[in-house]
Amino acid sequence: MYKKEIEILKKKNRFRKRKIYENLIDFASNDYLGMASNQEVLDKTYNMIRGDEYGAKASLLVNGYNEYHQMLEEYLCEINDYKAGIVVGSGFLANMSLFEALARKGDLVILDEEYHASGRVGVELSKAEIRYFKHNDLEDLIYKLKDSLHFKRVFVAVEGIYSMGGDLVKKEILDYLAVKKKVITIIDEAHSVGVVGDKLMGVIDLYQIPTVNTIKIGTLGKALGSYGAYILASREIISFLENRAKGIIYTTALSNFDTIFAYFALKDIKNNLTKYKQKIQKRQKLLGTESLIWIKECKNDILLRNEELQKKGFLVGAIRPPTTKTPIFRVVARISEEYSKLEELKREIDG
Repeated sequence: MYKKEIEILKKKNRFRKRKIYENLIDFASNDYLGMASNQEVLDKTYNMIRGDEYGAKASLLVNGYNEYHQMLEEYLCEINDYKAGIVVGSGFLANMSLFEALARKGDLVILDEEYHASGRVGVELSKAEIRYFKHNDLEDLIYKLKDSLHFKRVFVAVEGIYSMGGDLVKKEILDYLAVKKKVITIIDEAHSVGVVGDKLMGVIDLYQIPTVNTIKIGTLGKALGSYGAYILASREIISFLENRAKGIIYTTALSNFDTIFAYFALKDIKNNLTKYKQKIQKRQKLLGTESLIWIKECKNDILLRNEELQKKGFLVGAIRPPTTKTPIFRVVARISEEYSKLEELKREIDG
């Protein structure tokens, strides 16, 4: 039925398939802090949930919501200075649910042109007017906002750290939006939590951005080593999402195990800030990046080059169009991997 389409993908060198990788040094995962293999966090999770149910069993609005979800939400609000929060099944689901529910006819949504695909999909499900501004370009954003007073509500969406560029959203953009009373700023902190900020809670923490009129999306499945996501906002917005966001209402709640693991992962970051910061900063200095993502364009056959790296024991992201404009190596400087191996990998890619 789709044979022709698959053949076209192969001819364009855009065909993809799942693989199981073994015995490779992992610089491809978004497990920035190595939390997914943190035995202490795992033991604490297991000890808390032992004898209880691992799964949530139902949606949040039936009987899937329990003390574990509430515990995580309250702690997230406390450390991020928000009034309310809600945990959801995944980062993709969080973005889709948020845009689809909040953006209505008569509203304006403006996204950075490199915003994650989940937000693009979500906003296209709404009836709002959609605009994109040039990546990290304040001047273009101001231009796209020039007639914003004509709309009922205005949303601007950016990422804390852009996943396919490794660059941070510019502080001047968030500072500008912070004083625009009509604008609700949506900040996807999926790749910035656990990486930047005084408390390693992302760019809102790093730049000390007021949380009023901002919505924070965070993931539990990257630096926190678990699975799922969360949305932090005002009580009014969180209540509205509970009542109108289809992706939240009609899906099973986040599993109890994943929820507890994320809670203890956050505690682990708080208790080991100095250690994590030192390792992060050392890798940032080596790679010349503000994040833990290092991007290197590949002008040769990227798949062949990637196979060569794997033969030498390295697993990195080999990203191709249409995800990015040009083929790139995406290296994640996971602090759980040996620093000397990261140095070796950099030399290999630099040639």
